[in-house]
Amino acid sequence: MTTTTTLLRGARTGPSGPLRDVLVSGGRVANIAERIPAEPGWEVVEVAGRTVLPGLWDHHVHFDQWIMARQRLDLSGAASAAEAVALVAERLRTRPPEPGLPLVGYGFRDALWPDPPHRDLLDDAAPEAAHVPVILMSGDLHCCWINSAAARRYGWSEHPTGILRESEWQAIQQDITNVPAPLLDGWAEVATAEAAARGVVGVVELEAPWRLDAWTRRVRAGNRALRVVCGVWPALLEEAVARGLRTGEVIDGTGGLVEMGPFKVITDGSLNTRTAYCHDPYPGLEDGTHPHGMLLVPPDELVPMMEKAWAAGLRPAVHAIGDWANNLALDAFERVGAQGAIEHAQLLDDADLGRFAALGVVASVQPEHAMDDRDVADRIWAGRTGRAFAFGALLAAGARLALGSDAPVSPLDPWITMAAAVDRGRDGRQPWHPEQAIPIEAAIAASTRTGRAELAAGDEADLVVTGADPFTASGAELRAMPVAATMLGGRWTWREAV
Repeated sequence: MTTTTTLLRGARTGPSGPLRDVLVSGGRVANIAERIPAEPGWEVVEVAGRTVLPGLWDHHVHFDQWIMARQRLDLSGAASAAEAVALVAERLRTRPPEPGLPLVGYGFRDALWPDPPHRDLLDDAAPEAAHVPVILMSGDLHCCWINSAAARRYGWSEHPTGILRESEWQAIQQDITNVPAPLLDGWAEVATAEAAARGVVGVVELEAPWRLDAWTRRVRAGNRALRVVCGVWPALLEEAVARGLRTGEVIDGTGGLVEMGPFKVITDGSLNTRTAYCHDPYPGLEDGTHPHGMLLVPPDELVPMMEKAWAAGLRPAVHAIGDWANNLALDAFERVGAQGAIEHAQLLDDADLGRFAALGVVASVQPEHAMDDRDVADRIWAGRTGRAFAFGALLAAGARLALGSDAPVSPLDPWITMAAAVDRGRDGRQPWHPEQAIPIEAAIAASTRTGRAELAAGDEADLVVTGADPFTASGAELRAMPVAATMLGGRWTWREAV
């Protein structure tokens, strides 16, 4: 990988202090000082008071789902089942899929809809297209809504509603994500370039069951815009162990850009699907089959899996959203003696806040989910939202935070993520539980790999040059933060205005 020696002249590197020069050489930050004399052959860039930060990471993405969602019917704006059905009908009339292929939509959130989704509604949407399978994915990726043609294709003809939750729709999900590799790789090249243009230098890829070999192929073929850390799910844990792969191991032939990541396991469902596992029952589901949500992997299964992964050098990354699920996940970390992360940690018992730091467990959280789900949480977690998306309380308890998007659930844009963490508001609404906001310095630190908001000599030369001062920006300004340039390992991956 070719790099040059670059001198960034006159950079703001923190919330205060004088402008400084940043010298990049050999793929690392060689020096930071108030004045560094330039030498012949160096690239000298006049930063002119712009802010230079460590490169930004998204610590939780489903990248292939993200790039595929961008090709699908967008249902995120539908405020009712009727509105979603109207969008489906319009697409079937104007842009039907190729013969034999399903119409796939993404992004519906039905928890607050006045009318329940049902497959009969989709069947009536466009009678002339009744033979076309329609598969609509929820915004949290924890359920799908299908019509009768899709039900017949996938063996669910007898299902009463056409709403398949959690593992019920796993086979459907695998089928519709079976996109030819050349096409998917092309979409990925566009999406990685767009991420770099937002200051992103790396992502933690948690797509199931893993995408390590796909990313290795992409990088070797020339897609070098990002560092990618690839997690593995239970279905391929044995293969990862057999291959001797350990968390943090760099994959040969990728120029240091692809690493083996954590062992990902999902223990409960989601808030919108009302399957997150909680101590208190969900309103209206008290007499149902799963009044407290769904515990998908109980402790007697979770602990042995974590033990196997940890013994093989794989750090666990445990999905837990409800307070009961988080309590059990922390118990499992304690029993195994492993360090790792809890992914989401959306609802927490007060007594569990301090356990993250005590056990060395990272709280890998997605702040924009709080903005998407505040109204849903107020209804179905009523009386408990003071400890929902409790970033401020976690930080005060000493937990290490790692911010991400969970793309495609939220956009792969760290400025949107940080704005939600700092401001707790969006679209002109009042901040939601502002006591759980965190300072911008903490949000930046949780969006880097170093865990720091400022560059230091010796760091890898992964950095972002912003067009405005993030340390003084409002929430709305953070969301629209201009990025002037992004550097990865000493080479520019995006450069506009410097």
